[in-house]
Amino acid sequence: MKKSLLLAIAFSSLVAAPALATDLAIPRKAPVYVPPPPPPPTWSSCYIGGEGGGLWANRNWIDNDLGSPFFGESFGSQTVSSWLAGIQAGCDWQFSGPWVVGIQADYDWSNAKASNANLILVPGDLIDESRIKSVGSATVRLGYSWDSFLGYVKGGAAWEHDEFTIFDASTFSATGVNPRYGWTVGVGGEYLFTPWLSGFIEYDYYGFSNRDFTFFLVDGLHSVDMHENKNVAKAGLNFRFSNWWGRY
Repeated sequence: MKKSLLLAIAFSSLVAAPALATDLAIPRKAPVYVPPPPPPPTWSSCYIGGEGGGLWANRNWIDNDLGSPFFGESFGSQTVSSWLAGIQAGCDWQFSGPWVVGIQADYDWSNAKASNANLILVPGDLIDESRIKSVGSATVRLGYSWDSFLGYVKGGAAWEHDEFTIFDASTFSATGVNPRYGWTVGVGGEYLFTPWLSGFIEYDYYGFSNRDFTFFLVDGLHSVDMHENKNVAKAGLNFRFSNWWGRY
């Protein structure tokens, strides 16, 4: 009995030995390191950049002289349009997942100009001309991000620097220059190319309160009420910095 058991063990060892040798001969691969996925992009940062585009505005000159027989009537209307270019700066904070809130200020220069023949004061002899020299805003914006893309809306205060002139064909002219204050709302999209560079496109609507201007003309003082609304389309780049609590 013992001899039979020993023979069975010996036989099993002989059968298993080649298989074991085969396993030992196969080289084992080292484990492959798989780096963790990169963290999702964050919009939490401050930035500064440049922008450019175009603006167009509709203006109506209204006679505002209380004793005038033309009180409330229009001197004429204009469509003022041109390029604009400027700078912007702000800070964003990404909170509650994809939501982003931020503040922004921008300032743009322009040379928009338009004119029309005055329809009331010496018709055909006087020209009304208006220029938009600059426009700016200070706004709050709220956005929703899809990784590197941010869609947003914005709104806040706005101002512009205007120049209004009434002149004739010879040497006479009367000019009024004044800042105007109002409000603005807008919508846009911004794409994060790298953690430090983003690009955007945007549309803004500006509403300015009516503003009275007094002109010293040859026949005396004339008060004019300016009605206006303005549209701006622009695109630009923002150079972004690490945010205020140290994430990059």
